[in-house]
Amino acid sequence: MLDQLNLSKVLFLDIETVPQTYNYNDLDDSTKYLWEKKNAYHLKDGGSPEDIYERAGILAEFGKIVCISVGFATTEGGFQLIRTKSYFGEDEKILLQEFCELLNNHYTYPDQLLCAHNGKEFDFPYICRRLLINGMKIPRILNMAGKKPWEIKHIDTMELWKFGDYKNYTSLELLTHVFDIPTPKDDIDGSQVAAVFYEAKDVERIAKYCEKDVVATIQLLLRYLGDPLVIEENITHA
Repeated sequence: MLDQLNLSKVLFLDIETVPQTYNYNDLDDSTKYLWEKKNAYHLKDGGSPEDIYERAGILAEFGKIVCISVGFATTEGGFQLIRTKSYFGEDEKILLQEFCELLNNHYTYPDQLLCAHNGKEFDFPYICRRLLINGMKIPRILNMAGKKPWEIKHIDTMELWKFGDYKNYTSLELLTHVFDIPTPKDDIDGSQVAAVFYEAKDVERIAKYCEKDVVATIQLLLRYLGDPLVIEENITHA
């Protein structure tokens, strides 16, 4: 696939998620019961439901999306460019609607693809699940139902790095390090997103962090292709 890849046909994305409520005790009784049931394995050694609630954001049934950042790689005047844009806010349904409008209006052709790091196990299914929970239709490019494997237009930079080794998980942070991809080391990391959202109420800060991961994913795929990285001056954030 990579030797025939046209980067201008690829939409890169990353999502940031948080628990449905900041504190476990704010959940209703039914949700608390189901949270404990879902996490029975993690609780068998004596931990409490509150202790592991911080991981609720990674489960679509107990979390929600607060930001979807996308990136486009284009060539203009002989220079490779990256453009990013984010859909974010406190109302998950609104940001999902805006993201779906992008897909439904501009990513409907068979030669277009989506790309994310660990996207096949996290970003893509999480978005689809939250769309259904919000009573929304899944855009064609995201929907895998009834499709043959070669008809699914998804690229996963982590899956590409596995080379068939399905035991292996390699973070985007580690790969940017080993491939010498410059990334900002400032501001927040993923473990702080919920606090920034619920305490600081600064979702724009989360969006900036999310866009950095999108840029890193694009640069990583360029490394896979053996192409030069895009220089900082040619990266624009909307």
